[in-house]
Amino acid sequence: MAQIVSLTATARQATGKGGARQLRFRGRVPAVIYGHGRETQALEVEAKALEKALHGVDPESTIIELALDGNRVKTLIREIQRDPLRPDIIHVDFYEIHAAEKVKLKVPVHLVGNPDGVRNAGGVLDQVTREVEIDVLPENIPDRVELDVTALKIGDSLHVRDLNIPQAKILTDADLTIATVVPPRAEEVAAPTPETVTEVSEPELIRKVREGEEEEGEAAAEAGAAPKPEAKGAAAPGRSDKAERAEKGDKPEKADKSKGGKES
Repeated sequence: MAQIVSLTATARQATGKGGARQLRFRGRVPAVIYGHGRETQALEVEAKALEKALHGVDPESTIIELALDGNRVKTLIREIQRDPLRPDIIHVDFYEIHAAEKVKLKVPVHLVGNPDGVRNAGGVLDQVTREVEIDVLPENIPDRVELDVTALKIGDSLHVRDLNIPQAKILTDADLTIATVVPPRAEEVAAPTPETVTEVSEPELIRKVREGEEEEGEAAAEAGAAPKPEAKGAAAPGRSDKAERAEKGDKPEKADKSKGGKES
């Protein structure tokens, strides 16, 4: 059976964005109620009381009994709007229900048991569908639907047609998969570390030999690779600077008088 929680609501006078902001500033939540030919009515509820009423229950399958204008009205929550940055509720839609009238709503599916394929073969249980839609009288609304998965082996699946919801008509497609057991996931191969990467040597640069160089190389090979004559003006190995100056007829430099040297 669905859970029933009580909540107090009052008619709301201020409407629009400005009125809604004022309500939230005072710790109230704007809301509306509709259904059963009732004109949509603007309401307000206390934020803390609303959070407490919804704590630990599934809002879509929980009956909210509103104390409104001295009467008690049974409702279902059709929509909850929350702040995009905080978990605060900023608006609620209530749908009035009657005991003799069936309602359409979604109920959560809870899996029960540890599958055989998980226990004995290392498989993984995957829940594909987490809620189903049903058509049911308010007094027969279940708070949740349980599905036993103990017998599932690897590759086995359970579908919507395997659900059993007493005194309710299931509206969700019967062939829709609820849960399946899949083979164990293969371990990912670790990427090679920089130490294990084989170094690739750079290719040698092959330079095209010019025509003149080719002839010179061949001549050097025929002459036994004789050394080339040195460039003009280059100092022969082993000769001092004085010998070179004497050969060129250069006079020795005069001593600097400022340093006390004599003129030669």
